[in-house]
Amino acid sequence: MRFVPFVLRSLLRSKRRTVLTVLSILVSLFLFSTLRTVLTAFDASLESAGATRLIVRRSTSLIFPLPLSYRDRLAQVPGVRAVSWSNWFGGVYVDERNFFAQFAVDPRGYMDLYPEYAVSPPAARDVLERERTACIVGAKLAERFGFTVGQQITLRGTIYPGRWDFTVRGIARSTSPDLDTNWLLFSWDYLNERMGNSGLVGVYTVLIDDPTRAAAVSAAIDGSFANSPAETKTETEKAFQLGFITMLGNIRLVIYAIGTAIVIAILLVAMNTMMMAARERTREIAILKAIGFTDRTVLGLVLAESLLLGLAGGVLGAGLARLVFDFTDFTAGGFFPRFAVTNGTIARALAIAACLGLVSGAVPALSAARLKIVDALRHAG
Repeated sequence: MRFVPFVLRSLLRSKRRTVLTVLSILVSLFLFSTLRTVLTAFDASLESAGATRLIVRRSTSLIFPLPLSYRDRLAQVPGVRAVSWSNWFGGVYVDERNFFAQFAVDPRGYMDLYPEYAVSPPAARDVLERERTACIVGAKLAERFGFTVGQQITLRGTIYPGRWDFTVRGIARSTSPDLDTNWLLFSWDYLNERMGNSGLVGVYTVLIDDPTRAAAVSAAIDGSFANSPAETKTETEKAFQLGFITMLGNIRLVIYAIGTAIVIAILLVAMNTMMMAARERTREIAILKAIGFTDRTVLGLVLAESLLLGLAGGVLGAGLARLVFDFTDFTAGGFFPRFAVTNGTIARALAIAACLGLVSGAVPALSAARLKIVDALRHAG
């Protein structure tokens, strides 16, 4: 600890350069934390998927519906415990910037398939079945727009044109932070009646007895509708959500490539800073050695200076990312859990900052340790 004041004075010798270097590391690790947060949000959405839930959709494309008559046949497939359904609605609340997920769902059994959501008041689930214009909103959505039980909500239909009026009858809260609640659910019967009793659903959600038999049950379902006018594709809920992520391309590879480029760029900046600082202090290093500082001590001092520089930028960058995401409460419209900088992401950022500091300071530290007193004084003179 007796060398800490010396290291701090060395860093503050050129305040402008130190501040600019810390800011560079701050920005790079803020970007790293942000990119990493995207990946952790995607992973959390996959981990939160129910192992006993299957999604049945049209084999040709998700945009094509399935007939309601498939419900009874699905229920008869061995291994199936319950069947429900939903339609993506795609309405607009006030204006397009207020995007959030909206689903017309089976009012009798849809919520039973998702016990990880608790609705308050509990009677709201029964009201959803009795009252055509009733809706249930997620807690985050209610907080975002100030929705309360009994409030009227109007959506402008896009896929299903017209004015759609709803009354909030319940607010759903998740039992896990990995589950987002930026969504609205209303009765599929209301949608069906407004659309002329077409009897078409977007996807079926199937609850199975044994998650280890998901592949067998999926094959049985698709086999029972093979060669029909509306063939199906059945997959686990996790695979279904993964399909949305893969629509973005190999997002994981892109994020890792960008993150690596950022780290390499800032490593070069930090290394240049430390080499400049070491060159400027050639005479000082010679004096330190002349009064008894060993090569190992000089090596440690330069490395400590570089490490402290890296960690300062890392702490500020990761901390800023945490504050930004916590205060903005950024969401993905109900498709993925709330984006949040996890402790794991912060730990990774700090580890990278420490590595940046050590690697960038390695060359100048070794040079300082090997420096001969006579050569250093001659060069300084």
